[in-house]
Amino acid sequence: MFKAVRVHAYGGPEQLRVEELPTPLPKAGEILLRHEAIGVNFIDIYFRTGVYKFPSMPAIPGMEGAGIVESVGDGVTSVEVGDRVVYAGVLGAYAERRVVPAARCVPIPDGIDSDVAAAALLRGMTAHMLLDEVRPVHAGETILVHSAAGGVGLFLCQWARCKGVRTIGVVSSEAKAALARDNGATEVIIGTHDLAARVREVTGGAMVPVVYDATGQENFTASLDCLAPRGMMVTYGNASGEVTGIAASSLAARGSLYLTRPTLATYTAARGDLENAAAAVFGAIRTGVLKVLIGQRYALDDAAQAQRDLAARTTVGSTILIP
Repeated sequence: MFKAVRVHAYGGPEQLRVEELPTPLPKAGEILLRHEAIGVNFIDIYFRTGVYKFPSMPAIPGMEGAGIVESVGDGVTSVEVGDRVVYAGVLGAYAERRVVPAARCVPIPDGIDSDVAAAALLRGMTAHMLLDEVRPVHAGETILVHSAAGGVGLFLCQWARCKGVRTIGVVSSEAKAALARDNGATEVIIGTHDLAARVREVTGGAMVPVVYDATGQENFTASLDCLAPRGMMVTYGNASGEVTGIAASSLAARGSLYLTRPTLATYTAARGDLENAAAAVFGAIRTGVLKVLIGQRYALDDAAQAQRDLAARTTVGSTILIP
């Protein structure tokens, strides 16, 4: 038997129930993994509330975890029992143990702890996707990053600094502003009141070529107004609700803007792309380009509180569960 957190119906954090389940056996191509750390991300909240749909109910949320391989199914040659591995983007992480496709796991390099791997892989690969693939940034540019003190936001600030990019970080408090500055934000804006006017002041009227935003509906229009002509709006999350009701003409009126809604699942669907993204993240950690801040640790039994705190935006950096 093993402990897991399951959802039987969409709704609030109270829907996260701790239950005992029979230990599964890995099928062909799968491994049985004993979790040492589990990542908590906003996408977990989207699934719990029904913004994204589980394939079936009851379901175990969570997309990211790291641990030790306990057994392997037929045909698995990429990992062995006792190996430490991490994965991102596979539902079912909120559990002491789980089966996961071996093809979606990558080895944890020596010198990197499992809790760091679980806190970094999904967020780090997301930052890599945004800065290097969705809209590659270049030295000398100025970008706008919402939630700059969050898990992905801190990685965006750090990685952009390494690339010689000037970052304007948007945060909700003085404490988060200090954290964003410490992690590479060149300028920090607290709150989103008159956001475009404040960006215009910071940039001397030039505005920015790209906005990276995981907050969703709340800041969407204000973010469009921060873009220079032919700029790109990258909306990659729904923390304040899904962006809806967009008129294509509004992009034209603001200077022939581009709009994209990328997902990490698309950008890492091929095994080679997953390996390259993971290698970039772990390489950046080992060289000190990325410093992983685990701002919150919760017991698996406290998964509901972890999601409450994440939704309330009282967290900083990455959040993990410890089984």
